[in-house]
Amino acid sequence: MVEQADRLQRAIESKEARVGVIGLGYVGLPLALAFADRGFRVLGFDVDERKVEQLNRGVSFIPHLDGRRIREAVDADRLEATNDFERLAEPDAIVICVPTPLDVHHEPDMTYIVATAEEIARRLRPGQLVVLESTTYPGTTDELMRDHLEAGGLVLGSDFFLAFSPEREDPGNPKFSTTTIPKVVGGVDDVSGDLAEALYRQAIGEVVRVSSARTAEATKLTENIFRAVNIALVNELKVIYDRMGIDVWEVLDAAETKPFGFMRFNPGPGWGGHCIPIDPFYLTWKAREYGAYTRFIELAGEINTRMPVHVVERVAAALNEAGKPLKGSRVLVLGLSYKPNISDDRESPSYRLMDLLDERGAEVAFHDPHVPVIQPSREHAHWAGLESVPWDRQSLEAYDVVVIATDHAAVDYARLAEWARLIVDTRNAMARFDTPPGKVWKA
Repeated sequence: MVEQADRLQRAIESKEARVGVIGLGYVGLPLALAFADRGFRVLGFDVDERKVEQLNRGVSFIPHLDGRRIREAVDADRLEATNDFERLAEPDAIVICVPTPLDVHHEPDMTYIVATAEEIARRLRPGQLVVLESTTYPGTTDELMRDHLEAGGLVLGSDFFLAFSPEREDPGNPKFSTTTIPKVVGGVDDVSGDLAEALYRQAIGEVVRVSSARTAEATKLTENIFRAVNIALVNELKVIYDRMGIDVWEVLDAAETKPFGFMRFNPGPGWGGHCIPIDPFYLTWKAREYGAYTRFIELAGEINTRMPVHVVERVAAALNEAGKPLKGSRVLVLGLSYKPNISDDRESPSYRLMDLLDERGAEVAFHDPHVPVIQPSREHAHWAGLESVPWDRQSLEAYDVVVIATDHAAVDYARLAEWARLIVDTRNAMARFDTPPGKVWKA
């Protein structure tokens, strides 16, 4: 054990260790670049041949990542991408950044983690460190991952090492990046934790060591459950205050002036992204194994999941006031990504809005300056190929109502105020513009 661990420790500290990253998406690619920028040779794995081909040409497929960094890393032989998983024996440290979605029953879908663990297990060699970054329930690393990796006869702690370090990416955030967000690390055993900590300290500004992989797994869930619960609270307040004739945005502006005891969260059309709509359900599922029931968390999920229904009801009310039924009306959803100023549309509430509007007979389209066309996906295959509507007066005037679902900075809201017939605003984006009474409805 000591010999393998010491050899890997020295390789990490000298940057002679090769780093493998499985999954080159919004989490894996920035992490791969972070290690490459620090002088490590990085081998990225992905099943998407298009991504592999683009990366090896030095081309970025993630808009907010600077393509020059990729080209420099590729040209310096510090970054290579492959879809050949036979090469998993090459890296000394393997970091797993694969999706962890929910299945149709809102239970954890571990397909990608299991498949990845099996691919590694078939090539696992003595002296390798494996780190899982994919958000999951406590116990995944030291139960599921360990069982698969030890199936070939190698022993954790003496032959190979295993840890968990939750990804904390916030795509498009100009204040924080992969290297400046503190990195939580927990090992299945102490030696694994030491090695994972040493690895991340080479690329990340601050590393926060915790006692176990389970603690690290629970940390990530807690962070996102905290956000999910507070988003649900302001969403519920929005609905209540609207019935009372009170503007929730004005309330939040006033409440935010208190210098202590209040943290602002904004309401919206629902929840989105790769974490907040998913992570709470990982804990509720695992908690049942221990006879515990997460009523508070599940209630927050119910509230956030229902918000698109509330928005569609407001759209129907706005159209009704204008003398039009929702059925047959032309509705433009403004903003497809789940948050402003990025192209990431994973779990976006805009899709739920579009589905509900379509079910009620509306003619639905979208405009998003960051999403020119909807790509195929498991959840929204029926919208694949739909193109973003052009941003001009003629196009916008053709719609009976525009629903602001995501408030991108690149959108000219002054023009929207001028061109649109009717606006339903879920983000308070139109608050700074003077518009005729009844033109803008908050939702």
